[in-house]
Amino acid sequence: MAFDIRVRLGDTIRLQPTDRYRPADGPVVMRLTGVRLITNRPDSDEWIWLEGLKLNLDGSWGDHALVMARASLLAADRN
Repeated sequence: MAFDIRVRLGDTIRLQPTDRYRPADGPVVMRLTGVRLITNRPDSDEWIWLEGLKLNLDGSWGDHALVMARASLLAADRN
């Protein structure tokens, strides 16, 4: 499978639990600092690692996060 991911580091992205692989803490808002392709991804979908800072409830940027998300979230042909 080929990846065509378009992302700008520094962008803020909101991830719903259904967009993540094994979500543990519900929706996540994060500011992207990195993207990693996954070679040993789960079957039947394309996944990427998103790295960034989580947004706290008070609006401040918090801990570093590493989240496995569906590649289609950042695909070039996404509408």
